Amino acid sequence: MLFKTSLTKELFYTSLSTILILSGVVIAQRSVYIFRLAAKGIIPNDAIDTILVFNLLKHLPLLLSLTLFLTVLITLTRWYKDSEMVIWFTSGLGLSKFIKPIILFSLPIIILIATLSFYISPWAVHKAEEFKKGLKSRDELATITPGVFKESKSDNRIFYIEGFSELGNIVKNIFVQSVQNSKVGIIIANEGERIENKRGEDYIIMKKGRRYEGRPNSQEFSTTYFEEYGILIEKDTAQAIKVGEVYEAKSTLELLKSDSTRYKAELYWRLSLPISALLLVFLAIPLSFINPRSGRSANIILALLLFVIYNNLLGVSHSIVSIGNSKILYGLWPVHLSFATITLYLFYRRTLNLPLFTTKFLKK
Repeated sequence: MLFKTSLTKELFYTSLSTILILSGVVIAQRSVYIFRLAAKGIIPNDAIDTILVFNLLKHLPLLLSLTLFLTVLITLTRWYKDSEMVIWFTSGLGLSKFIKPIILFSLPIIILIATLSFYISPWAVHKAEEFKKGLKSRDELATITPGVFKESKSDNRIFYIEGFSELGNIVKNIFVQSVQNSKVGIIIANEGERIENKRGEDYIIMKKGRRYEGRPNSQEFSTTYFEEYGILIEKDTAQAIKVGEVYEAKSTLELLKSDSTRYKAELYWRLSLPISALLLVFLAIPLSFINPRSGRSANIILALLLFVIYNNLLGVSHSIVSIGNSKILYGLWPVHLSFATITLYLFYRRTLNLPLFTTKFLKK
């Protein structure tokens, strides 16, 4: 059928462009924050890509929900603007006829949102927490960013390395300041090599360099030239990596087995994501109506405002339930029921070709 084919085709291309734009915005926003941490030497450069992927997987259910909402809204708004809706209405199609093809298009995305919410996003959060804890157990050389001064874990040494080789075992232009026995030592070398001895200890072997040593506030110092000088690289004692009470990282099976209010709140939050995505699809249909002679920004602004209010109310309700100030039945579900009522009311008004708001409401 021409109607279903054209609608599905436009929904597909609109959703594809929307998710690419939204993903780009999220990645750009998170990249700025992560690159700032990397520039300060808080996280190593080789961890940037992994952290970005975990962050994207964590926020992907919300991004897909917003994508689905905007896709339906933008597509039908354009049809109203270009008078295509008038053609379909005059051919005998009512607004209710749009529900089936839109739901058939949205259903795979809603299933993907549910899969991400229940399984993939918790897994990504769990792996992200493990990865963060793993970074803390890395030796101090692995956390050094080329061209940035880095303080050692014991606070008695400062490293500066201009660059690493591709394999990371050769370092170039090394500067090390250390404090030992109330004396300040400065070691400079053009090149060094990272090695591991038989006991598993890591060293930087600095080659053909100089060492300056003296006391603070004193003009007396000594200079030593060396062919090789070894510096022990500090690293934490190997420990089992465990993820603490990060509820977002708990598997859905763990949440189902537990009677904890906090666990139940997290479980219902994950369930809320596909439910809210479905409600937003229905909500977008009546909100897409515009007068072809007027601009189309007003309804999009209203729709985005409702989306923000809906998700913020869900977040607030989730927090209230999590800390035990409200029961789950009274915390999360009233928000869904309220927006379901709003959706039914708006759909009823548009089906009868009435304004979204009554005349009495507009006068007030």
